[in-house]
Amino acid sequence: MAKTAIITGGGSGLGQATALHLADKGVNIAVVDIGEEGAQETVRLVKEKGPDAIFIQADVSKHDEVKAYVDQTLDHFGTIDYFFNNAGISGSGGYFLDTDVEEMENIIGINLLGAMYGLRYVADVMVKNGGGAIVNTASSAGVIGQATVVTYAATKHALAGVTKSLVAEYAKDGLRVNAVAPGPTETPMVKQYFDANPEMKASAEQGIPQRRLGTSDEVAELVTFLLTSKAEYINGEIIRIDGGFTNTK
Repeated sequence: MAKTAIITGGGSGLGQATALHLADKGVNIAVVDIGEEGAQETVRLVKEKGPDAIFIQADVSKHDEVKAYVDQTLDHFGTIDYFFNNAGISGSGGYFLDTDVEEMENIIGINLLGAMYGLRYVADVMVKNGGGAIVNTASSAGVIGQATVVTYAATKHALAGVTKSLVAEYAKDGLRVNAVAPGPTETPMVKQYFDANPEMKASAEQGIPQRRLGTSDEVAELVTFLLTSKAEYINGEIIRIDGGFTNTK
């Protein structure tokens, strides 16, 4: 029986790239995103590779919509084997004292509460079914401190703690939970951030020992390995993929 994955933020960037890598392994995909156009493109590309795929529109900051995407995935595919808990936003890139409260609430609602809601409902299914594999999207900003992303960094540091603590509770039930911590990566979200803060792109590239941004495919390779490989003794890890960026801090 084919495996099934849920990918949030599946309409672009890391989510879309991971969907295509998983499809190459025959995995069916539930593509969750708030926007339809990119997500439908992901569905089309996955189906071209052979597996089945569906689009589920959801605002992950709303717990009822999160529960709905889990229920719809079960209704269509009958199971959830893998979960790439990936949806997120970076914010405007301003300094913390220049950030309004509404932006803070929006970032926390999507990046942290949205991820927590997904874990709550997906992990419940997985534990009842005897296990499953989850990868959370953290960030280099969840490993070190970085200027202009204070609220974003708070959510990503929190996800690192959630990753480790879920393993402490549920590894015995067959649950594997890891996180990837990408450095600056060529995704639409990062491009939007750098377009608004062009000086930060040059600074980021100079601060990365490999002198370039990462790619979505490079992160997708890692996520796919963590979800599908036989390396089942990797659990509770926050794995950096950043060209050496955080190792020099």
